[in-house]
Amino acid sequence: MAIDLHTAQIQGFFDGPVDHLFALPLLADYVKRKYPVDDLIVVSPDTGRVRAAEQWADRLGGRPIAFVHKTRDPDVANEVVANRVVGDVAGHTCLLIDDMIDTGGSITQAAELLFENGATDVVIVATHGVFSAPATDRLKNSRVSEIIVTNTLPISPEQAFDKLTVLSVAPMIAQAIVEVFEDGSVTSLFDGRS
Repeated sequence: MAIDLHTAQIQGFFDGPVDHLFALPLLADYVKRKYPVDDLIVVSPDTGRVRAAEQWADRLGGRPIAFVHKTRDPDVANEVVANRVVGDVAGHTCLLIDDMIDTGGSITQAAELLFENGATDVVIVATHGVFSAPATDRLKNSRVSEIIVTNTLPISPEQAFDKLTVLSVAPMIAQAIVEVFEDGSVTSLFDGRS
């Protein structure tokens, strides 16, 4: 079992069967309980995650989406430049979604650009909190109100900070294990459509 592989094609590199689980239902349910959904705009941090933003928007009842246009320097690892926001975010809370946060540079630049374009608040949601240095400092010192991740990777005490919320994937994995032994597959449970 794997949770939110970076690309679905990775499943093809395994020799045995792989059940690819998705954290979207877990994360979206938390967001729906905590934030007024009619104020949310789902934002992809780059063009590569627009499809994921559409899935989030559908899960949240047909919310509008936007994305951040950014460029990377091919000679410098983990550095991006957020150029502009495509979509209207002014006066709304932006739900900035991604699969993982590594150094936090790209996602905090995107958040700052959303504020510059009139967003009233930014909430970051990602499945995997890698939090390589200096991610913790960048995130805790950013203007975003909350960073939500799952516990697919351990978060050390040094990486924890007030704005960080960590959701447990344990119930999701337990349910998946039961489904595998009862029905042989779990794909329909966690494909983002359930």
